[in-house]
Amino acid sequence: MSHSYDNSQPVNAGEQTPQQVQLGDHCRIEDGVYLATAYDVHKRPTTIGNCAAIRAGTNIYADVTIGDNLRTGHNAVIREGTTIGDDVLVGTNTVIDGQTTIGSRVSLQTNVYIPTNTTIGNDVFVGPAVTMTNDMYPIRKEFDLVGPTLEDGVSVGANATILPGVTVGKASFIAAGALVVEDVPPRTLALGVPATYRPLPESLQGGNQIA
Repeated sequence: MSHSYDNSQPVNAGEQTPQQVQLGDHCRIEDGVYLATAYDVHKRPTTIGNCAAIRAGTNIYADVTIGDNLRTGHNAVIREGTTIGDDVLVGTNTVIDGQTTIGSRVSLQTNVYIPTNTTIGNDVFVGPAVTMTNDMYPIRKEFDLVGPTLEDGVSVGANATILPGVTVGKASFIAAGALVVEDVPPRTLALGVPATYRPLPESLQGGNQIA
């Protein structure tokens, strides 16, 4: 069951107070959605723009700012300190682990994992089950957590893995199943394990067409 909110006044969600969640016009929120969970009075209210469609099981933490036309699948998680632009899809079971910036016209498909301290630009496609990482030496060595940066117009195929601190350059294409261990130059095709780089074929040029 979904509920439509046709004004921009703050809306209670579960135990939250109106000051913790601010929804724009014409938002559809299904039952079983949790907004501004783990709220801290020192954090900013969670703000979601107009025309959001948020499906059951989605959990959006406090201190999150999202633009217009957000769409989620079921059981998506968006953690604190995240900023998201307009016209973004966050697919079923996708996790955005906070302190992350995502631009506009971005499509995150099912089962994507985005770690803390990741940056994603505009017009980016991230395919199913893509994993990004932010810890080079998990529990073995001290390491400043830093996720990847995906510049504008990047496409990432299903099941690709992108290691900490890697920058994927503008309009590059990461093939399905690739393991990206170092920076990808702009307009480059990356494929294989570990990924090797080639000039972007003409057939993959022209940019992402994300509505």
